[in-house]
Amino acid sequence: MVLSKETITPLSRVIHEYRHQEKLRSHGLSARRKLLLVGPPGCGKTMTASAIAGELHLPLFSVQLHGLITKFMGETSAKLHILFEAMHCTRGVYFFDEFDAIGGHRGASNDVGEARRILNSYLQFLEQDDSDSLILAATNFAGMLDDALFRRFDDVVRYSRPSQQEAESLIRNRLHAFLPSRVGWNKIQSAAEGLSHAEIARACDDAAKQCVIDDRTKVTTSQLAAVLNERQLARSPNE
Repeated sequence: MVLSKETITPLSRVIHEYRHQEKLRSHGLSARRKLLLVGPPGCGKTMTASAIAGELHLPLFSVQLHGLITKFMGETSAKLHILFEAMHCTRGVYFFDEFDAIGGHRGASNDVGEARRILNSYLQFLEQDDSDSLILAATNFAGMLDDALFRRFDDVVRYSRPSQQEAESLIRNRLHAFLPSRVGWNKIQSAAEGLSHAEIARACDDAAKQCVIDDRTKVTTSQLAAVLNERQLARSPNE
């Protein structure tokens, strides 16, 4: 992954503390285990969960919140209870994606009683959890989250679209076998501006596939700029 220093620093701290959790416990301290990942889509939140699980040699469990939510009163909270109990039995990284599905403002005008009960249950389970598992929750819409949620997490990790330097590093990593010795980086950086990490990675894959199909070993600056511009045109008008 290619992330900013501001994003990498808290993630590295979580991994470092978790590896030394027994030492911390011996002094009455707790390792960071609960993270809220906030930022636009395609900027590395899901990959972060996978990377942390890999670094700590833990299984990754992705929780689809829309699959937990039901129309029957109390049923969703019961499912959440079972899930948090599983964290004690099976140590791992538990990744709650699209967290705003349950984490919205409790006082929102379109809120209903059951939605408030689900959020309250989650907050209670999160605060009481003392397992050895890591809990990661991700959202693209930080402004929709209830303020109480931010206090329940050990860290809020913020993601952003890559800078020009980060975009260049991502392209170099993704196309290392296909890049020529000379590349017009100013043109490439301009074409990549505003794209997410995922969009740039897909553009790189498109350029590599064109090279393979055309029996060429290197991409050209014009070719790479063209596939990046295609990704710009394919973006949602709301982004």
